[in-house]
Amino acid sequence: MAGETTNVLEFSLGDGRYCIDISHVEEIVDADEEITPVPNADEQVVGVVDLRGETTTIVDPKTALDLDDSELGRRIIVLSDLDGTGLLIDDVHQVVDVDEEEVDDSTASESTRGVIRHEDRFVVWIDPVALV
Repeated sequence: MAGETTNVLEFSLGDGRYCIDISHVEEIVDADEEITPVPNADEQVVGVVDLRGETTTIVDPKTALDLDDSELGRRIIVLSDLDGTGLLIDDVHQVVDVDEEEVDDSTASESTRGVIRHEDRFVVWIDPVALV
């Protein structure tokens, strides 16, 4: 019997593929605006941008996930459950259905729910709340 399915947004960080539950996504925007650094902010906070008159704190998940990649991302996932917070990512790929039974939670950590296999590659399912 199949488990419950969840829609996830698949995206890139460096060479890796990651996803988050689509319910966390308010919108996706291009990182065209200049990001203003914030003095004494946490290491993962890149800075802030003005998105439609709202100050949005931009977090680099590569720092929180300890990924080696010095390039800043090109897209921002604005999070719905964390007012005024966005994740700086490299690229958005697709929204896919994931059966809860397909998640290998043996690799789960403080910031990840586990790993799923999608189209012959592994996709790490992250918890955006834990990243910020």
